[in-house]
Amino acid sequence: MTPFPWAQAIGFGLGVLRLAPREFWRMTPRELAYAIEAVTGRRAPLDRDGFAALMKRYPDER
Repeated sequence: MTPFPWAQAIGFGLGVLRLAPREFWRMTPRELAYAIEAVTGRRAPLDRDGFAALMKRYPDER
């Protein structure tokens, strides 16, 4: 499992979004992901569970 990129997340929240530390730590991961998407135009990559859910919902058919 890849560790969570805390340095990048904190840097983005405090440096790019200019949040106060208290505001940053009160955000949910989903809120942070939406903020990153709003600024960069990119979505956060799927995690293992998200990918497994997509595979289950849309299985490959032969």
